[in-house]
Formats: sequence, C-alpha cells, structure tokens
Amino acid sequence: MEQPTSLVEYGSRRIIITITAVVCALLEIIDTTIVNVALPDMRGSLGATLNEVSWVITAYSLANVIIVPMTSWLSQQFGRRNYFAVSIMLFTVCSFLCGNATNIWELVVFRFLQGLGGGALLVTSQTIITESWPAEKRATAQAIYTLGVIVGPTLGPPLGGYIIDNYSWPYIFYINIPIGVIATLLTLQYVRSPQYEQKRDASQVDWLGIFLLMVGIGSLQFVLEKGQEEDWFSSSLIIVLSVTAVFGLFFFIWRQWVYKYPVVELRVLRNGNLRIGVVLSFIMGFGLFGSTFVIPLYTQSLLGWTAQQSGMLQLPSTLFVAVMMPVVAVLIQKGIPQKYLIAIGMTVFFIYSYLSYTILTPDTSSKDFFWVLIIRGFGLGLLSVPVSTMSLSTLKGQEIGQGAAFSGMMRQLGGAFGVALISTFVTRQTDLHRSTLVDHLDVNNPDVQHRVAQMAASMRAKGFDIVTAQNKAYGIMDGAVMKQATVLSYMDVFLWVGVMFLVCVPFVLLLVKTNKQKVNLADAAH
Repeated sequence: MEQPTSLVEYGSRRIIITITAVVCALLEIIDTTIVNVALPDMRGSLGATLNEVSWVITAYSLANVIIVPMTSWLSQQFGRRNYFAVSIMLFTVCSFLCGNATNIWELVVFRFLQGLGGGALLVTSQTIITESWPAEKRATAQAIYTLGVIVGPTLGPPLGGYIIDNYSWPYIFYINIPIGVIATLLTLQYVRSPQYEQKRDASQVDWLGIFLLMVGIGSLQFVLEKGQEEDWFSSSLIIVLSVTAVFGLFFFIWRQWVYKYPVVELRVLRNGNLRIGVVLSFIMGFGLFGSTFVIPLYTQSLLGWTAQQSGMLQLPSTLFVAVMMPVVAVLIQKGIPQKYLIAIGMTVFFIYSYLSYTILTPDTSSKDFFWVLIIRGFGLGLLSVPVSTMSLSTLKGQEIGQGAAFSGMMRQLGGAFGVALISTFVTRQTDLHRSTLVDHLDVNNPDVQHRVAQMAASMRAKGFDIVTAQNKAYGIMDGAVMKQATVLSYMDVFLWVGVMFLVCVPFVLLLVKTNKQKVNLADAAH
C-alpha cells in the first residue's frame, strides 16, 4: 500500500502523536537538570571526586549537542519512525543502565549513550509535531512543543529533590523506563515516515563530515562545560580544545558546502525566516537556560534553600507560560505579526531581569520572587512560540527536519554559552566586588572597630579567649563581605542579560519582514 504524501493527522491520531512527541521531548529536557541535585549522592555512593561526578552532566550535554544537528540525516537514513523509536529505546535502556552503574565511569558512559538517544528525541519530536498539524495551525503545534521545552528545566530540580529525599539517586533514571516503553509502542503504532526520506548507501555517507562535526562541536561543548573549572585560557587543555573547535567547525562547514551528500544541509539556512529564527533561538536559549541556572544557584548557595524549594519557586512561572502558549498561538493565527510579539517578549524579559536586579538581597524571600517570575513567564510565552513558528513557517518537506535540527542545536548551544559565561562572570564579578568592599572597610574606622568589638564580645561570652574571639569576629565580617559581593555579582548578571535582550528589540523589528512572512504562511497553508 502506497504511503500518502501528507503527514497531517486528524482526530485521535494527531492527539496521540502530539502527546507522545511532547512527553519524549519533556523526558529529554528533564534529564538535563534532574541529575544536578543528585550529584552529592552519586559522589558518595560511587566513591567519586567532585570533578569525576561532574562528567555525569558533561557527557550527556556532549552527546546531545553532537547528535542534534545529525537528526535530520539519521531520520532520512533509517526512516523517521524507526529512528525515533530506536532513540526512545536507547534512552530507556540507558536509563536502566545508569541506575545500575557500579562505578562513576560506567555511569558516564551510559549517560553519554543516553544523551545520544535524548538529543534525537528533542529535535525529532518538533519535526513530528510540526508535520502532523496543518500549516495554518503550526503556531498551535509549536506552542504545544515549546511548552515541553520550557517546562522541562523547571520540573527537573524539584522532581529530583523529591526522589533524592524519599528514595535514592538510581530512581531519577528508573522513572524514565515505563514512560519510554509506552512511548516506543505508540511511536511504532502511530508515527509515519515521510516518502521523501531515502536511504543512502555507505559510499554516499559523509563520514568525514560526521567526524569533523563530532570533533568541532564536541570540543566546543567541552570548553563551555569545563572552561571555568580549568580557569579558561590559563589551561593548555582549554587552549588546545578551543583551537580544535574552531578548525573542526570551519572545515565541517566547508565540507558540507562542497560535498554532494552532506550530513547537515547548510543550504536550508538560505531561508531568511530560519536564519533569523536560529539566531533568536540561540539568544532565547541563553536567557532561558541562563535564568533557569542562576535562580537555583542563588537561592541554594546564598539563601540556603533545598533544590526542591528552588524548583518549586519557578513552578508558578512555568504554569503561567502554559497559559500563555495557546493565547499566543491564537494571536499568530489571527495575523498578529510575529516580530511584534517577539519584540514585546524581549522587552518584557528585560523588565523581568531589571526587577530581579532590584530585589536581590541576602534575605530575598519567595514572595519577592513570585511576581517577578510571573513576568518572566509572560515574556517567555511571547517569545517562544513566535520564534519557533517563524523558524519553520516557510519550510516544506525534509527542510522542516533540517530547520528543527538547526534551531535545536542553537538553543542548546545558547544555553551552554549562557551557563558558561554566567558562571565565569559571577566568579570574576564576585572577586571585583569583594575587592571594592574590602577597600571601604578601614580597620581604623570607629564604626568598623565598634562592630568588631561587639562581635568579639559575643564570642568571648561563649567562652573563647580574646585572640580567638577577635579572629572569629573578623572571619564573620569577611563572610558578610563575601556574601554581599556575591549578591552584587548576581545583580550584575540579571542586569546585563536584560540589556542583551533589550538591544535585540530594534534588530527584530528591522530584520523580520512582516509582509513577506504573511505571504509565505499563506503559501504554506496550501
């Protein structure tokens, strides 16, 4: 029986396919953050050092960023349904193996393999959802997909915290197994492969391109993950990997342009909407993952919150994004120009960042964060759906998968750049602010002397001798200075991230073509 050209589904089939794809994307993204809260338990259980256990996160991220740009080509090689089903099975089996790892390096290897399956889930899910919905309803399809992308990072920490508090770390992997089995069965039953996917024989496979991609992207991701830990370019390893990343990516791009059967079709970037959408996906990944990374770090390291409390703090914001998604999708379908929604979303994200800058203190409470994070959800809602819809709106056939792969890769890299740059910025700004604060603490100042004397008297009342009491008083003052310096560094982060989004607003208004985009959407609907 000949397979129909159109992959658009209706009724219960579309619902089942959409839910399956969203759940798979959600599983992948949750696994990028859920592990963070389990690292201390893994370290103790497996007898690993802090540096070794951090590879549990790094290995997964490396595999993700390597496989994402190859997903369109792999779908073509094996058929989308088969590739998606195998990716789910690989993710599920490796989840079981991760939970049963007996040493840290076993766990790292299984996490890498799990990441190869997970990265494919993220991008292929977007392609499946996009092609299952009619072109005129792509905004709704992207709203559903984007909801999973935004919810995932927020659900990871509280879910992981709950599992660690009540069970043990292997269960953060075991919970994937029943969901993975069900998703595999539904995929084999309902997902269809498009007719345009044709397998290439071994002589046509761009093995050199695959190698250059793995070397270039893998080196870049390693630099971003480990740069701060290795003190960046003071480390010969980071210098070598940075040079490797530059040359690897340069020759990879050259190879893809000249080879007849490229593993990544760069020519799809000739599409103006996709080109702009890829850049905005990078910026959005920077802001989304950067802010998701900063708030838990701030609340846990400075305010003493648990991972579960930090995750729950962001839950109302995430729920508000869920409410925003269908509203924005309807606005797009009614003809509201996407560039205006994106510009408003970026402006709102700047307001969120500025308000975060103003509320941060050593004693900021969850009540202080509530409305600020709701504003964040409003901004992300206005940003996410228009960017995803615009990126894929004028693509057809296999271009959709290629475009989704580029958008997914840039969102991942944006997040990696965001976390790496913010980590470095916080460390260096903390040192700078500490130096400034210490300069203003004159030991000959009567107020400083009075404060030290008070704390020393309190220490002596607890039984310490005068020298020890005075040393402890100076230690307490030094700790207070360090805490204030750290608060100031986080304030700087929010301010500069907000400025970055605000600066992008005029470029969005100038570069995104409203009239042309409407025509293309109308053409795509036919």
